[in-house]
Amino acid sequence: MGNVILTADSTCDLTKELSERYHVTGYTPLHIVLGEKNYEDGVNIQPADIYKNFEATGVLPKTAAVNVGEYVEFFRPFVEAGNSVVHINLGSALSSTYQNALAAAAELGNVYAIDSCNLSTGSGHLVIEAGKLIGQGADAKTVAEKLREMTEKVHASFVIDKLDYLRAGGRCSALAAFGANLLRIKPSIFVNNKDGSMTVGKKYRGKLDNVLLQYVDEQLAAYENIRTDKIFITHAGIGDEHVKVVYDYLSSKKLFSEIFITRASCTISSHCGPGTLGILFMTE
Repeated sequence: MGNVILTADSTCDLTKELSERYHVTGYTPLHIVLGEKNYEDGVNIQPADIYKNFEATGVLPKTAAVNVGEYVEFFRPFVEAGNSVVHINLGSALSSTYQNALAAAAELGNVYAIDSCNLSTGSGHLVIEAGKLIGQGADAKTVAEKLREMTEKVHASFVIDKLDYLRAGGRCSALAAFGANLLRIKPSIFVNNKDGSMTVGKKYRGKLDNVLLQYVDEQLAAYENIRTDKIFITHAGIGDEHVKVVYDYLSSKKLFSEIFITRASCTISSHCGPGTLGILFMTE
């Protein structure tokens, strides 16, 4: 009987240390199309490259899913070696990666594709939970079943400092972006953990640090049964001083055993831009 191999889309935004701790064997990078060049997220392009290009040209890249053939070639060596694969995908409402991974799984067998119904470290939570289950000796089918039960227990949201990237991506009008920036309005974005779609939540106003602390308080107060083993602070290139404010505030609450700080991948960053930060956690 072979091993259970754990893999995920690049969009789960886990650090190298966490990837090693939970024995993630590999990641499938989504495509970043910038001009006439096709890059692989986190492999030969970084968020800083996207930001630099946007500052120079005002143009954002296009993002594209991993296709069926790429998934087949990625999974094939593991399956042919007699292993089973558990793969966590970006939410199906956001990308066709899940459908493509399912098609590859049907062709190869012994591959279990999981619709995370989430993005960034919302998906990352499920990768960690999968790593724990595999470490406890669970088989791939059991891991997949348990992960699918967990998707609605992952809560992901972000606060966006400026709307320039949303405007450039066609997600809000130029007038709305100008007005929001002028009035220092900072919207929160929530992920629907039933399919991964995103909706606009509360619109905050004021200095960024004050907004972030208010946002943290409101998110933690919204749930009575928050899991206290871990929480992510994930950002898209916000200043270290803002990350520290949130980290210190969460630490002062003495609620979470581990507080992880991670940087969002190119796919995520290209849609929201720098100055974006969220907390992502699970409930029981």
